[in-house]
Amino acid sequence: MVKEKKIYVCSECAYETSKWIGKCPNCGTWGSLEELELKKGSPKNSVKLDDIKVYRLDELEIQETSKRHKTSMDEFDRVLGGGLVEGAVILLTGSPGIGKSTLLLQVLIEYAKASEVLYISGEESVNQVKHRAKRLEMASESMYLMSETNIEKIYQYITMKRPKVVVIDSIQTVYSAEQGSIPGSISQIRECTLKIVELAKSHGIAFFIVGHVTKDGKIAGPKLLEHMVDTVLNFEGEEDFFYRILRAEKNRFGSTNEIGIFNMEENGMSEVKNASEFFLSDRDEKNIGSVVVPVLEGSKVFLLELQTLLTDSPFGMPKRVVQGFDRNRLQILSAIMERKLGLNLGNKDMFVNIPGGLTVRDISADLGLIVSAVSAYRDIPISQKIAAIGELGLRGEIRKVSFIDKRLKELEKLGFSGVYVPYANKREIESKKYGLKIIFLNNLNEMLERMN
Repeated sequence: MVKEKKIYVCSECAYETSKWIGKCPNCGTWGSLEELELKKGSPKNSVKLDDIKVYRLDELEIQETSKRHKTSMDEFDRVLGGGLVEGAVILLTGSPGIGKSTLLLQVLIEYAKASEVLYISGEESVNQVKHRAKRLEMASESMYLMSETNIEKIYQYITMKRPKVVVIDSIQTVYSAEQGSIPGSISQIRECTLKIVELAKSHGIAFFIVGHVTKDGKIAGPKLLEHMVDTVLNFEGEEDFFYRILRAEKNRFGSTNEIGIFNMEENGMSEVKNASEFFLSDRDEKNIGSVVVPVLEGSKVFLLELQTLLTDSPFGMPKRVVQGFDRNRLQILSAIMERKLGLNLGNKDMFVNIPGGLTVRDISADLGLIVSAVSAYRDIPISQKIAAIGELGLRGEIRKVSFIDKRLKELEKLGFSGVYVPYANKREIESKKYGLKIIFLNNLNEMLERMN
């Protein structure tokens, strides 16, 4: 006799409990527990020992990596780790209207050049998808459209036709008739994703799954959705900017934290191949409170302008307004500047900005923020052909950074004349030749002497 067991699962962290409670004890989120029914039967004789396959490690032979399908968009292929792997399940997330469907439509047209592909829309009709494809001037005889939300029908069609690449837009609209809950619930998303993963692995079909995000920028649905797929891509962008950032948050077939830059145009998304020039436009020869920092995102170096503005604070509590930089990191660097350089920042409002909207996560930008803040505090103009690289320690020491060669080559390629670098990187730098004036620094006092 099959019995039904009810459990409650947190939509934020996938915590499970046998009874409903208002606040999740694991992540602390209120009202996130949703009911999930599980069918429970007797496990006796349900699995035979002969059906269980176990392999000895030294008997296994290493198989070659599956063939990767590539497009004409190098930025997209690089974020995937070099191309699309057969049988991969990729989750693409982003806020509404950011351009997820447009990007996937463009990518699917590329894959259709080599084999049959399928676009499944649960939010639009096939005529609406066709209208968007016509607006983007896209057409293909190997691309098929389907407007369907029933996963059983989708499963049956894909099993029969075996397309090489499938897009499901979106996972929150797809449902299973075997589940009694509404589309978008935890049980529906989990069940539908399991069927998609089964199709991908058993038939070698690559899937792109579109997922919505909440107001906090988290994936809508159970947290375990991220663990079920092979790759998680986040499509980011601000309403005030035309460019979009594709970021790999997880990737079983490539490195994580890779990002690709795309520009939103009338005919779709176009890749930005030279992102450094894209972010460094509209700059004067010399500026106060502005310096260029080469930051590393995944395997690629980006040159970004870091700006700092200081004003007298009319109130007792000075403001720290940050755009594109870690606020907690700024608090640490402010304390270092006050302690080691004697800057009185306690009565100053500080505004830090990375023009273009990109968020810097690389701590090698520490030295750049110090240089721009000292420049703004003492009105020292900085040449915009000079960059700064270095991580700061609490004692005011400038610490070694990784991939210094890639950073210096990017600066050299764009015509920079000089750069501040940590003295700890001197040995690996001196073994090569660069067309840059390299200024080695041990600590902040040496930096201050060079600036004055």
